[in-house]
Amino acid sequence: MKNGEVWVAEDAERVVGAWELWWQDEDAWGPQPPNAGYVHRLMVDHGRVAPGTGRELLRAAERRVAETGREWVRLDCLAGNGRLTAFYVGAGYRIVGTKAGKPQPGGAPKSFTLLEKAVRAEDAEDPSR
Repeated sequence: MKNGEVWVAEDAERVVGAWELWWQDEDAWGPQPPNAGYVHRLMVDHGRVAPGTGRELLRAAERRVAETGREWVRLDCLAGNGRLTAFYVGAGYRIVGTKAGKPQPGGAPKSFTLLEKAVRAEDAEDPSR
């Protein structure tokens, strides 16, 4: 990946989750100063992991952003996906807007809910956060 990172969670040498971390996302957020990391494609295999694994992976992404000195974790989810929006809000994210017509690779543009959460360098040092 040219402008980001891919993280994979494994259990017994099987992939059970993953997420991408981008350092910019102009398609959703427009031009921004370099003060955020953008989480994309957070996923878990619900049939193979314990409840809460998605939240653990999200916290790992937050720690990774914090350790770079950036102040915000930003993400988007498909507009109208109330369950996923509630997951992120429950993890401390706040809805800051929507993005209509975000381009999609190989498909029609879609609308997304934009969310963000402040992180601090101390968060990177404490795995329980």
